[in-house]
Formats: sequence, C-alpha cells, structure tokens
Amino acid sequence: MVPNVERALDALGDPTRRRVFRRLRNGTRSVREIAQGMDVSRPAVSQHLKVLKAAGLVVVRAEGTRRMYAVDSRGIEALRGWLDGFWDEALAAFKKAVEKTVKERKPR
Repeated sequence: MVPNVERALDALGDPTRRRVFRRLRNGTRSVREIAQGMDVSRPAVSQHLKVLKAAGLVVVRAEGTRRMYAVDSRGIEALRGWLDGFWDEALAAFKKAVEKTVKERKPR
C-alpha cells in the first residue's frame, strides 16, 4: 500500500490512536500487549489499529492465532518527506530574508 499523507495525518489526529501508535515504537506487539494498561478495550484497540493500517502507518502479520503489529516505515518516511517540504520552504524564506537584509545594509 502506498502511504497517503492526508490519511496518516487524519489517523494520528485521534489521541488514543496516537497512544496505540506510540506503543509500537519499540517493536512488534500483539493487540493484547498494546491494550495492556490502556483505558480502552482490546476491540477498540483493534479498530484503532485498523485505521492506522489503512493509513499506511502500521503493518500486520499473522503469528499463529495472534496478529502482530509494527510501525510501517514507509508511512513514517512519507510523513517525514511531507514535513521536510515545510522545512525546506522555511529555510529558503529565511535565506532570502537574510540576503535581503545584508544587501540593504551594504554601503553604496
């Protein structure tokens, strides 16, 4: 699946979903492991994982009867690329402003 940045941002807009996603930072986890200690049910965690998967942020694989979830690096790379575009634009604008200031201060 090709990551969709808009869908990924929408998926991460939910605070519970962000918590679920954060729990995958340190590696692959089952729904039970992700839900442990959270104030939402396992079925609710499963629904959040379904949204994260559809957004290209999570991958799932079967391991016997369990489903194991992990962060999909392609989704993270797509988000980073999108955000880097803002950084590039900000740096270009900063460079232009500095060059203009330097030019204005030069004695003629």
